Amino acid sequence: MTAVSHGKPFYFPGIGALFVLLWSTGFIGAKLGLPYAEPLTFLALRMALVSVLLAATAVFTAAPWPKDGRELTHIVVAGLLVHGGYLSGVFSAIHQGLSAGIAALIVGLQPLLTALAAAILFGEKPSRRQWLGLVLGLVGVALVVSNAVGRAAMTVTGLALAVFALVSITAGTLYQKRFGARTDFRSGGALQYAATGLVLLPIAALTETMSVAWTGEFIFALLWLVLVLSVGAVSLLYLLIKRGKATEVASLFYLTPPTTAVMAFALFGETLQTTALVGMAVAVVGVALVLRK
Repeated sequence: MTAVSHGKPFYFPGIGALFVLLWSTGFIGAKLGLPYAEPLTFLALRMALVSVLLAATAVFTAAPWPKDGRELTHIVVAGLLVHGGYLSGVFSAIHQGLSAGIAALIVGLQPLLTALAAAILFGEKPSRRQWLGLVLGLVGVALVVSNAVGRAAMTVTGLALAVFALVSITAGTLYQKRFGARTDFRSGGALQYAATGLVLLPIAALTETMSVAWTGEFIFALLWLVLVLSVGAVSLLYLLIKRGKATEVASLFYLTPPTTAVMAFALFGETLQTTALVGMAVAVVGVALVLRK
């Protein structure tokens, strides 16, 4: 996908690669931080810190704020779906005992679901080559997580939460594309994270103990997720959504499980099976087919 002006679809490999790299570290940050705080408490803290940081940045840089209630509503809805629904679903599913492999496989359906929805809603009809790429990407993700899936313990609650996360990130991506393409990430992001935090906080108070062990590892994980994920990766995601087709942007998520697997191998010594290595190659080929012009 070549870069073009006037809002037409584009794809710049450097931005896409950086997004995948940063987004993949989210699972590593969750692995480091969740032993010290329950999922919704963890996320509420993260949302509060990010909203304050972005609000201060927006004020300092004189970023534009929503002009009316309709624009504000669109910003908040997109944020609740992308940040609240997706993250709380994944974190809570894993906390309920669902393996990270199963969660990744379920959420890995997002590019296919996004392609179907975008074809219906936006008229973005993928070519046969792109459909083949989407299917290959899903096969690659399945191969990467197959080892974890084989050992997985599954609960109805965990599966339901993972499906909720899948629907949320898909709907959020499409909603942001349709109604929030012109949103300034500094001010809009501050509002999205603040709204998400305000929703998650009372739920956490009702369902969790809200106790936090303020260890060095937890503080590092929290700051990493705030600065690298919620500011860095999400700003890149919104840039890609603003300028690219929904199907092409969503296909990048196929590269997250392979990248995370390599990181887990390097940081935690988790083994990489031959099937995982094959899956990585298949996923890369699939994404290339979707993006190639």
